[in-house]
Amino acid sequence: MNVLLLGASGMIGQRIADELLDRDHAVTGTSRSGAVDGVTGDDFDTLALDATDADEIADAAADHDAVISALGPAEDADLDILVEMADATLDGLRASETDRLLWVGGAGSLYVAEDTQFIETEDFPDELVPLAQAHIDAFEVVREADDIEWSYLAPPGIIEPGERTGDYRTAEGDLVVDDEGDSYITCEDFAIAVADELEASEEVHSHLGVGY
Repeated sequence: MNVLLLGASGMIGQRIADELLDRDHAVTGTSRSGAVDGVTGDDFDTLALDATDADEIADAAADHDAVISALGPAEDADLDILVEMADATLDGLRASETDRLLWVGGAGSLYVAEDTQFIETEDFPDELVPLAQAHIDAFEVVREADDIEWSYLAPPGIIEPGERTGDYRTAEGDLVVDDEGDSYITCEDFAIAVADELEASEEVHSHLGVGY
């Protein structure tokens, strides 16, 4: 597959790029500057791209089979930029006639009970609420795009670089926790879940929590 990866320079984006390349997919990785450190390969190209510009995304997505977004706001950016990125990505896909989108979002949108999202619990860090809400707002934009074959993948409560074990579980709309109640995954195993979803395409229009 020929994949456009938005936000390839981030912690999760780099691992997704590595996983796709290991599976012999061709990847075009984008960042604001065009630099993507730590990812190499004959099938890897880089591109500077403004992820709030639908025209730039349309041009970049042309001749690609799918788009994966691992976008996040810069440290000094207004968090509303996530909604702008979602709008621009969807409009860009429509213009490019590429209709497969995998969007990597945040854990705050996942449910821990029938009427309770993770963001609403006492366990959710107060300092992360604004960012989590911005991810939820962007998800609301993506989920309204019935004309796009989107899948939304959200990590667990904690995601960080670590070992690639090959293990993970998914749950439709729910926070994934282990037998001890911990919600955790490595970036490497989360990338496996993203790549598996890309290749299987069985969960279109689904909101998937990922974890151990």
